Amino acid sequence: MPSITAVNLAHLHLLLNHVPTVGAVVALGLLLVAFVRRDEPLQRAGLEVLFVIAVLTLPVYMSGVAAHQKLRNRPDISDTTTRVHQDAALAGFTVTEFAGFIAWVALWQSRRHGRAARGLVPAVTLLSIVALALMARAATLGGEIRHPEIRTGVSAGAAAPAADPERFVTSKISVVMVNSPWAWPASETVHFLGLSLSFGVLLAVNLRILGVMRQVPFADVHRLLPWGMLGFGANLITGMLFFIGQPKQYIDSAPFYWKVVFLMIAGANFLYLTVFKKAWAPGDNARDGAWNASLADKTMAVLSLFSWLAVLYGGRMLPFIGHAF
Repeated sequence: MPSITAVNLAHLHLLLNHVPTVGAVVALGLLLVAFVRRDEPLQRAGLEVLFVIAVLTLPVYMSGVAAHQKLRNRPDISDTTTRVHQDAALAGFTVTEFAGFIAWVALWQSRRHGRAARGLVPAVTLLSIVALALMARAATLGGEIRHPEIRTGVSAGAAAPAADPERFVTSKISVVMVNSPWAWPASETVHFLGLSLSFGVLLAVNLRILGVMRQVPFADVHRLLPWGMLGFGANLITGMLFFIGQPKQYIDSAPFYWKVVFLMIAGANFLYLTVFKKAWAPGDNARDGAWNASLADKTMAVLSLFSWLAVLYGGRMLPFIGHAF
């Protein structure tokens, strides 16, 4: 009989697994309508939705991997069919995250220079189409796990008992991360540098919102935001390598799940600071610190700083509270 944790993870994945597909449809629809109507505000809305979907796709993928690890030994679930679904989901997740990153760059340029660089929004639109196709395929394969009567010839063949687990992409990543003498240490180094860069930039920006360093124009610290996003991306990539490499070390760890939740809030802070109109107000160039943030701005700044501290604490406590290692 499956444990309560297994049921919760499986149910969570069932609740969330349509978010990337439906979200990609909404974002793509907004971008296409904005292109036809030449509507800049609608285009920015599409980019914002795509970034939000990229953030929300993180728990969708992780809950799927966790559910597989918990339920893989059940006789009514094909382990190999689930691995086929996981590989497809990883491809969709990767493209969705990349599309979200490019969407954020387009939003940043739109705010900074009045419009995104030529070709950037079409690239985001193309990536959205690819992400939607991959996510739709992953969703179809996910449905076949418990419904063998609808399996295609490809997935049915892959689900045969003789299938070698090592031929799947996720398994290959796990083998490299565990057996390579340099992959895990190198990823840890990049993870630490990315965390330092992302947290350092957001610390400066949010402290400025809270009134610290008032002699420094807000625009001067705010233009560092792309470096923070670069660090955030490095953190996400290396963190996923850790998770795919050794998922069993994380799926039973409460601090890990709290870390993911607060990481999503930190990601939302990037979007807030990008679409945040006061950040682009021309009157804030004076060095007298005349600009005062609203209560909502300060609340978001405090929440972001608390979230990053929670991410740091959750990661450090994995071996102690979560017994991850």
